Amino acid sequence: MSHTLVTFKNVCKNFEKIPAVKDINFDIGKGEFLAIMGPSGCGKTTTLRMLAGLEIPSSGEIRFNNRLMNNVKPHERDTPLVWQSLALFPFLNVQENVEFGLKMRGLSPKIRNKKSLEWLEKLEVKELAKRDISTLSGGQKQRVALARSLVMEPEILLLDEPLSALDAHLVIRMQAVLTQLQKELDITFVYVTHSQSEAFAMADRVIIMNVGEVSQIGTPKDIYRSPTNRFVAEFVGRNNILSGKVYDIKSNIAYIKTNAGCFNFQLDKNKPIQKGDKINYIISADLMNFSTVKPKKSNIINCRLISEEYVGSIVTLFLESTDGTEFKIQITERELSKFNIQNGNKYWLSWSEKNVHVLIEE
Repeated sequence: MSHTLVTFKNVCKNFEKIPAVKDINFDIGKGEFLAIMGPSGCGKTTTLRMLAGLEIPSSGEIRFNNRLMNNVKPHERDTPLVWQSLALFPFLNVQENVEFGLKMRGLSPKIRNKKSLEWLEKLEVKELAKRDISTLSGGQKQRVALARSLVMEPEILLLDEPLSALDAHLVIRMQAVLTQLQKELDITFVYVTHSQSEAFAMADRVIIMNVGEVSQIGTPKDIYRSPTNRFVAEFVGRNNILSGKVYDIKSNIAYIKTNAGCFNFQLDKNKPIQKGDKINYIISADLMNFSTVKPKKSNIINCRLISEEYVGSIVTLFLESTDGTEFKIQITERELSKFNIQNGNKYWLSWSEKNVHVLIEE
């Protein structure tokens, strides 16, 4: 990470003695695209609002370029916020909306006109400059809201679920726009979202929050493949999670007994495992194999197909073992078309011991 731009140190926020954010610590690097995600009520938006100056921490420190920001007013910060609702002024046209912040800074009409048109052009909506806000589509409004924030040339831009109201095809397009802008401008983005696909597609690092606490910080790949606790494993991706006890270890392979059956996994030298340890045994849905015949592998299970979920070219199959454990497997539609599958029929699932991620139960 480049030099630190923002620091959260032991930050807490209470609302009428009810904790919303509990003792969080993390840094944001200059030029970084950081996403904060988690379930509703996890504290992600409160964290963003504290960075914007809209909430004051109950304790701890927030520093921006090493300057203590706890009591600095929002208008005195260089931290514009793009809202979920966009909050465009309906009584101003497109260009007037973009110029608004510049006008508040006292810039001349000539400079305001030049800068606003430059940013509308960068966001590919310059031809809409004189249009009323009410005549714009959702995607167009999104671009205008971004132009209004970026025309101020901030060092950091805050975004609170800015794509949540857009249609799916527009979300994909705006993800590309945001990512390209962030890289070209080298502006730090802090992006709050419920959507794993948005966070993982755009961010350099992701913070996963739960009940006001930071559960894990890392790259999208690290979080997806190596969750550090059960909550993250359940929240991120399509993981299959079994609980069990290690009953044997031979060479670099450990064996575990679960309600669904006995399986094995390859030991990690950085994660000491002993006989008797209770662990969470995790296999990502996209690392499992599907078959109509019994495979010649050690980690196999026969399950009944319950349902399928199609998302583009990827299909998630939901299956159930004889003990009632649910399994999920992700497979391409093209590969699945080779099988004549039917709900209620039984199929074989298998996976490599190398693709198992384990967490020792606390």
